Amino acid sequence: MFSLLDLVGNTPLVELKKINPNPDVKIFGKLEGNNPGGSVKDRAAFSMIKGAMDRGEVTSGTKLIEATSGNTGIALAMIARLFDLEIELIMPQSSTKERVLTMEAYGAKVVLSETMESARDIAEEKAAAGGYFMLNQFANADNWKAHYNTTGPEIYNDTHQAITHFVSSMGTTGTIMGVSRYLKEQNPDIQIVGCQPTDGSSIPGIRKWPVEYLPKIFERNRVDRVMEVTQNDAVLMTRKLAREEAVFAGMSSGGATWAAVELAKELKEGVIVCIICDRGDRYLSSDLFG
Repeated sequence: MFSLLDLVGNTPLVELKKINPNPDVKIFGKLEGNNPGGSVKDRAAFSMIKGAMDRGEVTSGTKLIEATSGNTGIALAMIARLFDLEIELIMPQSSTKERVLTMEAYGAKVVLSETMESARDIAEEKAAAGGYFMLNQFANADNWKAHYNTTGPEIYNDTHQAITHFVSSMGTTGTIMGVSRYLKEQNPDIQIVGCQPTDGSSIPGIRKWPVEYLPKIFERNRVDRVMEVTQNDAVLMTRKLAREEAVFAGMSSGGATWAAVELAKELKEGVIVCIICDRGDRYLSSDLFG
């Protein structure tokens, strides 16, 4: 018998063949939408809440608060419900209806703000005023540790230690920081590639933060290369994933896959793994698949 928490992690790694332009390179997508909450953020949410509870920072009477663009909020709402914890989530008003309704379905209180930066400011102000505990995914080591302990080992083992390049979108940077630490310990030659949006591009889940909002867990030296992706390229690749590979995912996954495909064009040989961070059903009310 399993509990829901036992289903976090151990997600499938599937080869993306039809979109791969180079027969001497393999591209694999790690399907994080197969987590019970539907995204890679289930790992960090579980790690952050459990870590805070183990340290005694959070008890049954604690009310949590967090700023989120979507997936972390859904994951936190789900995990908080399992531990009977109240949670308030602050989100930018541009978030899709599906995300808001999913959080509310788990019993979370959702407050909308103008931008992601303002959401972070509001959450920090409320936490500082008292009555809330802020997990702060942008500065919480339990975020990246979730990926050091689970995502990294899974990728290394499932590629039979053959991975040469790891590609991930960068938002809180927890995924890329944790996986980078683990993979580099196994083989320093493995290249870590992060994705950021070009100036003017809006891609949910991928951010180029102003300096004052740069996640405290981010260490630039753990990323070998940063590739910038346009909003249009991310959208087109997301649609291509669904229509050619039957992988139904969100726009940040399209961005990471675009980078993996571009990288494959440069290589003579290699094994690339990119993170498919969530499922596409969270974006059906948008024009992503229009």
